[in-house]
Amino acid sequence: MFLDDLTQQFGVSGFEEPIRAFITEFCQSHADEIIKDNIGNLIVIKKGTGKSNRKKIMLSAHMDEIGFAVTDVTEKGFLKVRYMGGISNQVSVCQRIQFRSGTIGVILGGKDKKDDRDFTQLSVDIGATSKEEALAHVQIGEPASYCGEFTPLCGRTVCSKAIDDRIGCYILMRVLAEMETKPYHDTYFVFSVQEELGLRGAKVAVSTCNPDIGVAVDITGSFDTPGAPNGFTKLGSGAAIKVMDGSVVCDDRLVTFLCDYAKANDIPHQREVLARGGTDAGAIHLFNNGVSSCGVSIPTRYGHSPVGTVDMFDVEKHASKLLME
Repeated sequence: MFLDDLTQQFGVSGFEEPIRAFITEFCQSHADEIIKDNIGNLIVIKKGTGKSNRKKIMLSAHMDEIGFAVTDVTEKGFLKVRYMGGISNQVSVCQRIQFRSGTIGVILGGKDKKDDRDFTQLSVDIGATSKEEALAHVQIGEPASYCGEFTPLCGRTVCSKAIDDRIGCYILMRVLAEMETKPYHDTYFVFSVQEELGLRGAKVAVSTCNPDIGVAVDITGSFDTPGAPNGFTKLGSGAAIKVMDGSVVCDDRLVTFLCDYAKANDIPHQREVLARGGTDAGAIHLFNNGVSSCGVSIPTRYGHSPVGTVDMFDVEKHASKLLME
């Protein structure tokens, strides 16, 4: 398994070079062509062999992770930060974060807990005692990610930081590596950037791929924990075939095709409706005159945290098999 190393690569939105280098090295021996575009997307191409009705299929998983960036330093050496992506104060307080420079800090919270998204209440303690000492270790604009080791839990479950969406990248990398023959259709494996900041990478990558079909591979909620809001998907019940989320209503023909295929081949699956949020499919389906798009998602507990938790059976036996075919 290389998922453990994959999750630990640095890759806050806009600063994806370490994770991009890791994925590039893995993909080089399996690709017909690799493109890095001007915004930083990695596009790995597997050319098809089809002679008639050959399509372009874009599989997209984002390699960026949520994080923080330094906005100011107090006279006593505490850092002020902004969010890079959707982050909760409640989740963040007392967590360790690591800056790209390697410096470790601890997040402190403010007294006002009414607004869980108000990052101005947060400070970061790196152990500095003055502004000058702090600036010797970090710069204004320095990005940081959660610290969260890859950890096996009971049974088939694992947790880590950056499960969103390194788990999707892992699935695409496995599918690419395990293709025994060339596909019939041209297949574009896209590892996109800045998804957490508004699907920015996919908006650019789709113009390079010019696909006929788009599939976003990402996480979704798992509504099987105490106090969870209403939702259908849960760990261990199979890959989730997206029907809709906050960014897209998926092509009903593709949803039906995937569900029928999963049933015919005994692949456990779930239908996914996500009330909020979105994936790269939200950008792909709007390109040019529109692209038939859908999504395959992995149910995840505690998304956007240092301990995103998935069931590897959903990943390796369900999602990978569904996309492989």
